[in-house]
Formats: sequence, structure tokens, C-alpha cells
Amino acid sequence: MSFPADAATPVSAIPSGTTLTARAVLFDMDGTLVDSTAVVEQVWGELAARYGLDIAEILRTSHGVQAGDTVRRFAPAGTDVVSLTAELGAMERVRTEGIVSLPGAAELLRSLPADAVALVTSADRILADIRMGAAGLAMPATAVTADLVARGKPHPEGYLRAAELLGVDPADALVFEDAPAGIAAGLAAGIRTVAIGPNTGKLPDGVLHINDYSEVSVTTAVDSAGVRTISFRF
Repeated sequence: MSFPADAATPVSAIPSGTTLTARAVLFDMDGTLVDSTAVVEQVWGELAARYGLDIAEILRTSHGVQAGDTVRRFAPAGTDVVSLTAELGAMERVRTEGIVSLPGAAELLRSLPADAVALVTSADRILADIRMGAAGLAMPATAVTADLVARGKPHPEGYLRAAELLGVDPADALVFEDAPAGIAAGLAAGIRTVAIGPNTGKLPDGVLHINDYSEVSVTTAVDSAGVRTISFRF
């Protein structure tokens, strides 16, 4: 997912030559690896038209949040939230036109050790598979999707579970995120977080920013004790 940014929104660019090291890398999906703007705007626009809702406000606040949480917030009183969320999910699953990967995303994923990568997304597993496939990206072997957590972003549950599944301490991981809710989730998990793209909002202290993955190079090394380190140079 990706939406037009407020030109006045401040971000902190990563100084050229900065290097961050980690033992594992955790990626959000929509807006971070995959640009699904066309589908998201279409589906939520239809919902807004049906119920007379403010589509601009829905798009402004739904980014990075589970669909059910957004439906619960905006749907009229008395709406069957579960049924409407399921309907929206079914609509999204059959619409893939315009879905593409972010610049450099495919190359970055291919350059990383497969057992050190996880996807942490507010989409369910079916939709995540569809969107990653539509964007031409391989699904990481470790994926924490909406159907595997009790609390969605900005709660840190998804990122904490991903770090646990990869067998790393959160302090040894790195998160890439594009939305305020996801950035907050990464930070709440105690994981260093890099913001990507134009829709991050005002960044908390310590969160660095890149435009896309064309600004990133990766090297992997193993020390004498057998500990593998992934270095990201920006």
C-alpha cells in the first residue's frame, strides 16, 4: 500500500555511507515490499461510497492496520464487522492489476540469507501470497500474517513473534516499514526500524529513512564463532 504523502511531512534521511548490522531482517509487505495502491484505493473507495464514508480519512488512517480494525472504526453502527471484513478480503484477493514491487525489493530479498528473513504483514496469509506473487516476489519461509496474531500493528506482537521464529533477540534484528502503525510496532518490539517511502509521517527519534531499496547494499559475513552478521550499507 502506498498513498500520496504530505509534502510538509518531515523525515530523516540516512546519511550516505551509514552501515547497520543485524542477524535477521523483518519486512512489512504493503508499501514496504509491494505497492498495492491501486487495489487498496479501489476496494476501500467502493466501501466508502456504499456507506457514505470519508474515503480520504479511511486511507489516511488505515495504512498498515488490519482491515478488520479499520472496518470496526468506520463502518456504521450495527454493521456485521466480521462479514464486511471478509467481503473486503474477498474483493482484494481477486484484484491484482497494478500491484508491483518497490524498486530494488526483489534484488534485496535475493541477496539475503533465506533463514534470516521474515514477512510481518497486516494482510492474511492468502492475500499476502497473492500480492507477493503479483509483485513477482518470493514469499519468505517465515511469515507472520494477520491470521497468526491476536493484536495487529501498532502492537508489537507480530514483530516479536517473527524474531522468535528466526531465533534472534529483537535487538539483533532490523525492521523495514513504511507506515506509522508499523513503525510504532517495530519500535515497541525493541527492534531498530528503517522507514521507507513517502508515507511514514513524522519519524520518531532514531528512525532513519530511505526512498527505496536502490539505496541499499548488503554483505553477509560469518565470524570465527560461527555467528552470521548482515551488514546494510545505505
